[in-house]
Amino acid sequence: MKARPVISSNYSDHVLECQARWEQALDAEGFNSAVIHAGSQVISFLDDYHYPFRPNPHFLQWLPLTHHHDSVLHVRAGHKPMLYYYQPDDYWYSPPSDPESWWADSFQVEAVTGSEAWKSLSFDDKTAFMGDAPGLPALAPASQINPVRLVNRIHLQRTVKTPYEIACIAQANHIAAHSHAEAERAFREGCSEYEIHQRYCRASGMLDHELPYANIVALNTHGAVLHYQGRDHCAPEVSRSFLIDAGATQQGYCSDITRTYSAADDDEFGELIEAMDILQQELCGSMLAGADYRDLHLDTHLRIAGILESQKIINISAQAAVETGLSSVFFPHGLGHFLGIQTHDVAGLIADEEGTEIPRPDGHPFLRLTRTLEPGNVLTVEPGLYFVDTLLRQWKANEDASAINWQRVEQLQPYGGVRVEDNVVVTEGEPLNLSRAAFAQLRESLIYS
Repeated sequence: MKARPVISSNYSDHVLECQARWEQALDAEGFNSAVIHAGSQVISFLDDYHYPFRPNPHFLQWLPLTHHHDSVLHVRAGHKPMLYYYQPDDYWYSPPSDPESWWADSFQVEAVTGSEAWKSLSFDDKTAFMGDAPGLPALAPASQINPVRLVNRIHLQRTVKTPYEIACIAQANHIAAHSHAEAERAFREGCSEYEIHQRYCRASGMLDHELPYANIVALNTHGAVLHYQGRDHCAPEVSRSFLIDAGATQQGYCSDITRTYSAADDDEFGELIEAMDILQQELCGSMLAGADYRDLHLDTHLRIAGILESQKIINISAQAAVETGLSSVFFPHGLGHFLGIQTHDVAGLIADEEGTEIPRPDGHPFLRLTRTLEPGNVLTVEPGLYFVDTLLRQWKANEDASAINWQRVEQLQPYGGVRVEDNVVVTEGEPLNLSRAAFAQLRESLIYS
């Protein structure tokens, strides 16, 4: 597990920041230490198959150990964090490699061959236990296991990324950009969804379970299924359009990028993609500190309704489409979400350690982020415009059917839909679009290679 210099150079400062944040949160909630369990492997029912392992995000925040189950971190105020590094003496599976200095130097590391060696620690009622390991409930009462207020404090802190975290997310964007380019080539060659997905994975150097989420690889009408999960092995008779929502990971941090393509960029669907791409880049430029993400989401509805109106897909004004809810037929999801260790990163909807909810705007139940933006936030910006048969049928049956130009819908429905998504860092000044920067660097490298 090697880290790029720009990532490893920021790592020790990141650990110091984690220490400061956790000390503050523990003290505020009356704890003097935290035991953070990486998690254990889960075995399939009545089988000896292990499900792919993903670490406890609290553990991964500290350590880039993406495959290391049953390791435990002990955090105490004023002490270097102690890592019980689980390294079993096993001949059935390859044990974890020895600790590398670039990350291990920030910890006291004790390599252990037993998964319960960490239980030699002394615990008391001021110890918080973080994670979902099966053995935790036997060690402490429920009030000490994932204490809600402590978890909320940690989650709120995680919304402001350190330079190390931003560097990891930036590198994950570079990996994904390269892989997206390969996926587009596969689409242009007439490949099936399954083949496109395999080409993406090969370009990223990642197995399916190492990706941050299951790739959405959608041809034609499948692009209207927001979380399309299939990967047809046979290519359609005619590939009209291609929507891919796919990311990558770096030291456990995610990228989350979506692009949409038309087989013929100068057709009417290509024009729709271009309009959405322009809109999306304008929105990315609006991700400024102090902006209320709810307002940005509502503004997006008006902008998308403007495209619907200008493309003669609806017969009413953009403002009327928003007021009547018609815009949600074509844009049914939220504008975006926080991004980090988790694809849908934490604390997007809460205001404080009590977990006080920041309400979504009326009529927008799927928005995942309602906070006011601040420097250090990393988030997605992903407006969409789709021709979803279920939503269109519901509108036609229950609302003003004349508000929609059904002839235009019939023309565009075979293409599925458009989504364009980038990963953006909120700064003290202009936002930093990590995805566009990664694609620009990729194009430059191809020009000069």
